[in-house]
Amino acid sequence: MIQSFYSRVRKGHATGMRAVILAGGRGVRLQPFTATFPKPLVPLGDTPVVEILIRRLQLFGVTDITLALGHLAELTRAYFYHRRPVLKGIHLRYVEEQKPTGTAGSLALIKDLNRTFLVLNGDLLTDLDFHALVSFHHKRKSLLTIATHRRHVKLDLGVLELDSKKRVRAYREKPEKFYDVSMGIYVYEPSILSFIKPGKHLDFPELASKLINAGERVYAYPTECLWLDVGRPDDYARAQKLFTNTSSDEISPCLNFA
Repeated sequence: MIQSFYSRVRKGHATGMRAVILAGGRGVRLQPFTATFPKPLVPLGDTPVVEILIRRLQLFGVTDITLALGHLAELTRAYFYHRRPVLKGIHLRYVEEQKPTGTAGSLALIKDLNRTFLVLNGDLLTDLDFHALVSFHHKRKSLLTIATHRRHVKLDLGVLELDSKKRVRAYREKPEKFYDVSMGIYVYEPSILSFIKPGKHLDFPELASKLINAGERVYAYPTECLWLDVGRPDDYARAQKLFTNTSSDEISPCLNFA
């Protein structure tokens, strides 16, 4: 199955771009496994999820990659030191936070982000078409583009709708809703960095709100491609199953909305 992530990709809009992979999280949702193990090195089959992501980017010509490290950074560095022969052609850099500054604040540590660049969470599995994402971003003249996925959420409870006097107006058993959620994959313009103060904690939702409130162009890029958040136990189990029990022919191709 792993072959479907590493083949059939051509040059295009993402080629030559820089990418920042946020790889400093503590992986709280996967504890105790991640208490002594960095979340980006969580394996799928016999390959860490962050290496799968790096090799996926490489196929789109994204080879200048910075890992923003934090928790157990030395283990991530040591792993990639020994993988240098396998990851030929990739210029891998590191920045390391001494204290957490958030999923947006850590970008202030990275030098020379002076043209359009990608930012990705280091614990995701996807077959997203990065060329289509970047093309969408440029066509909309967006300052920030957020790759999104539609997630179905089912509440396993009966839900009451009440009026102001507590009279029951409706009863819905185990309602289902659909939400457009962030995939943890973004396209940034460098001018966004002026909204990030070095050394100050700033998470991505706060940054997005700042841009929206300032009237900046923020777009969502909806996609139906494969996407799993490996930091969630349910998604991690699904990802493991894909890498052990599923052939590449069973993975549907990514749809694009460029």
